[in-house]
Amino acid sequence: MAQGRFITFEGGEGAGKSTQVRRLAARLGAGREVVATREPGGSPGAEAIRALLVQGEADRWSPVTETLLMYAARRDHIERVIAPALERGAWVVCDRFADSTRAYQGAAGGTDPALIRTLETAILGAVRPDLTLVLDLPVAEGLSRAGGRGDAEGRFESKGAAFHERLRQAFLDIAAAEPERCVVIDATRTPDEVEALIWAAVADRLKPHG
Repeated sequence: MAQGRFITFEGGEGAGKSTQVRRLAARLGAGREVVATREPGGSPGAEAIRALLVQGEADRWSPVTETLLMYAARRDHIERVIAPALERGAWVVCDRFADSTRAYQGAAGGTDPALIRTLETAILGAVRPDLTLVLDLPVAEGLSRAGGRGDAEGRFESKGAAFHERLRQAFLDIAAAEPERCVVIDATRTPDEVEALIWAAVADRLKPHG
């Protein structure tokens, strides 16, 4: 059976990734298996680690500890969900993946990039995104949107505007460094307009109807 395709969504808080993951998965789902998932989380073990990461005070963990927790969750997610789905020919659409660790714990948090690269090599193996969609919008707008969700998972939102400015720039830098994989999407537009931009990128890069 043909290998599946792996699409990831990245960006700061409040960018609308979860909405667009659902929309893209539904659109791709005609005639193929699509697995929509998220990080941190996506498997029972990884979801247990997610609760440790996204709840509590902003300084609950150091950036290095966050990095190790993220990669523990990611390995379980890969082993139990992502790799099996790709091997059976499914398409996987994931809300966040390794770029989020580079941005959140690395560029914004201060974890040594060399440690993150070592973990990427050891933990990801051959599992790499075919396409990464970076949803970009101004920090103030993103934090305002995220604040309106009213859930208990606000730990990263509480890290302050300077952290989130570094985060936004980190995602843009990743996209600029890897243009063959990444597409930046203007997330200030309406959800329908963002969906159309995403579908145009997917259709152009991955030829889902081919």
